[in-house]
Amino acid sequence: MFPIRDHNPSGRTPYVTIALIAINILVFLGYFLGKTDLQLNIFFFEWGLVPARLMAGEGYETVLTSMFLHAGWMHLAGNMLFLWIYGDNLEEEMGHLGFLLFYLAAGVAAAGLQAAADLSSQIPMVGASGAIAGVMGGYLLLFPKAKVDVLFIFVIFFRIFAIPAWIVLGIWFGIQLVSGFATPGEEGGVAYWAHAGGFMAGLVLTIPVWLRRGAGGYWQATQGHPPHPPTQYEAARSNIPLIPRRRD
Repeated sequence: MFPIRDHNPSGRTPYVTIALIAINILVFLGYFLGKTDLQLNIFFFEWGLVPARLMAGEGYETVLTSMFLHAGWMHLAGNMLFLWIYGDNLEEEMGHLGFLLFYLAAGVAAAGLQAAADLSSQIPMVGASGAIAGVMGGYLLLFPKAKVDVLFIFVIFFRIFAIPAWIVLGIWFGIQLVSGFATPGEEGGVAYWAHAGGFMAGLVLTIPVWLRRGAGGYWQATQGHPPHPPTQYEAARSNIPLIPRRRD
């Protein structure tokens, strides 16, 4: 289950969203290429967010720098896809500067909750997913009924379904909460509490924008969608034939 696009691209160029994607890619290429695993681990410990270091009064700058680091190609690609899907519409509603400040604030909140979940952890946290989770939370508040195309991959075929954002994002947030409670702080490689913290921060930080737009009246005027004509996509089916089981 993987979101791949929404049906309401922004009505104007999302310069900040594009710039954030470009910065994340350039930063990744700058430190990742040609490095050994040991060199990467040292780099992540220095520039990633390590809760134990923060508790010792060190590395406060990593609250910011960790947002622009990624552990691998798929980590980077997934985060940038999510930022592209949800960021452009939110940037249009908040304005360029407002969206940038919102993004950074959500990332700080995400880092704070992840650190608070295990103050003694010495595992570096890296990735833009906390800030992007904030974007997803804001998107949910402003555009709960926006259609998001989700790719379902089964064993031998795939299909794309158009699903309302409140279902896609609600399920995603629920998974983060359940996984956060189920995964001890020193186990696993996913910062679930950063995702949950960023998402909740994004919801809260978007409330002023929602109220200025008329709150429930904004939902009625837009039917819960971004205020643009939707782009029509055809749901894709797999060309791989299904072979029925045969009883002998």
